Order: sequence, then C-alpha cells, then structure tokens
Amino acid sequence: MERIKTLIIGSGPAGYTAAIYAARADLKPVLYTGMEPGGQLTTTTEVDNFPGYPEGIDGPTMMVQLQQQAERFGTQVRIGMINKVKFATEKGGIHKAFVEGGAALEAETVIISTGATARYLGLPSEQRLRGGGVSACAVCDGFFYKGQEVAIVGGGDTAAEEATYLAKICSKVTMLVRKDQMRASKAMQHRVNNTSNIDLRYNTEIDEVLGDQVVEGLRMRNNQTGALEEISITGLFIAIGHQPNTEIFKGQLDMDDAGYLITKGKSTATNLPGVFASGDVQDKEYRQAVTAAGTGCMAALDAERYLQEIED
Repeated sequence: MERIKTLIIGSGPAGYTAAIYAARADLKPVLYTGMEPGGQLTTTTEVDNFPGYPEGIDGPTMMVQLQQQAERFGTQVRIGMINKVKFATEKGGIHKAFVEGGAALEAETVIISTGATARYLGLPSEQRLRGGGVSACAVCDGFFYKGQEVAIVGGGDTAAEEATYLAKICSKVTMLVRKDQMRASKAMQHRVNNTSNIDLRYNTEIDEVLGDQVVEGLRMRNNQTGALEEISITGLFIAIGHQPNTEIFKGQLDMDDAGYLITKGKSTATNLPGVFASGDVQDKEYRQAVTAAGTGCMAALDAERYLQEIED
C-alpha cells in the first residue's frame, strides 16, 4: 500500500494552496482532485476580487494556474475521487483512504478541502445559463450587474443578506420567496422590508429563466394562484443554501448540524489527530476564494507542525 506524508482531498483554492505550502515544506503532498477539478471557481466566468489580478481573471484559468504552481513545487496532482476513509484515532496513527476504482493509500496527515456545493433549483434553463447570468454567489458576482435589474431566490438569512447587498449596487432586486413568509431572522427581514429597491414576492417560484446565451428575463409563477408574470433582468442569484461535501467523513469527524466540519479554535485541526480541514468544507460564513486559500495555507502549516511534533 502506498504511504504518503500528506494527502490532500479536493482541488479548489484551499486544496491547491495547501499543496503549495505542503510541497515547499517537503511534505511531498499528493492531491486528489475529486469530481470537480478546480472546485466551484471553474463555474465562475470572472474572478475580480482575488488579490493579485488587477484586470481580473476567469475562474478556470485561475485554477489551472494554481495547479501549475502546486506542481512546480512537486505536488502530485491526481485525477480521481476519494470515496472512503478510515482515520486513525491516536496521535501518530496512519490514516487510510480509498480511491474510487479500488486503489488504497496510507497517509500520515490528511488535509480535507472538499468544499461545498451550492444548491440550485434544478431547472434546465437555470442550469443552461450558469455562468451566463445565473450565479450562487452575490458577493462574488454582484459587481458585474452594477446599475442593472436582477433577481434573487431564497428566504433565509443568506438570501436576505445577499438581497440587501445587491440592492446597494443594482437598480432593482426582485426577491422570490417560495412560502408566504421568510425564514430569515426578524432583523434581516426588517432590513429587506426597509430597502426601497427590493421587490419582495411571496409564494413565488421560477417557471423559467429567459435568454439564449445570457439571462434576459424571468418567468415567475405564483404558487397560490398559478398566475404567470415575466420581468426583464440580467442576473439571477440562487441563495437556497450550500451542501458541504462531507458525506464520507460522517461518523468519524465532528460536524455541525448542517454537515460542516468543526475545527478547533483558530486552527484547521479536526477532532482527530493528523486530520485537518480547510476551505468551504469548514467555513459557511465567508465562502470566498481568498479565505479558502488562507485556510489552505493554515492547514499545511498545521500538518507540518503536527509531523514535526511526532518526529520530535
């Protein structure tokens, strides 16, 4: 069975940054990309808020460059999916990971960077226009719709927060809430209701996203009356939550009620020695590429210190 010092599971900004730092520390990291090499950024057309790119960069190109940087220092990047793990519970123990297809690995340390997957409605028109005006991150992409009319779907705190964020930069925000009330906290509801350019629609769902190459409009349906209405918009933001990719770690690692991995204090350490978590898999507050990269750096440093303690 292959034995490695540091196994990195996931290939977004967190995983590749962890790989860069781990490789420079001579931890000889092996990174498995997972089902979506490059993570969520590969579905983003423009990244304008990552430091160091004054002209912006498209998401797929940025992830290719991060991979090249990790490989430059000796990271082995492998296309594949880890679908089972068996973590050691004692300090200095060896962790086991199993690759889809049958290969097995032993690792002295594991850095989990499997991210979270945005929930979408599942409409064919919505999926077709992802990257063409349909987004799951208002903070990431809202800037591109400055002064334009947009819509947002969702009724929780995240949706309310993103709606008020968009209202500051867009001329009008139509907010679609499926039920007859919002799930958001009262404070967030007051903020939405007190924002003049948010048009709040209860009992309203999307019938179809209109447009061929880019979003041009929205056909809405009142789920009480069945009435249809079309509006012109250029951007549609889906804010119905994220699902952390932590299924294979259940029963071994501590998670919160939503399934996000719990890390100790300011570190990236999980409840098991030698297992660290970085990026959106343990961060449901910020979910930005730059914060994910920061925790990837932290995880590699934590892994290096952990291995040093064992050797000492």
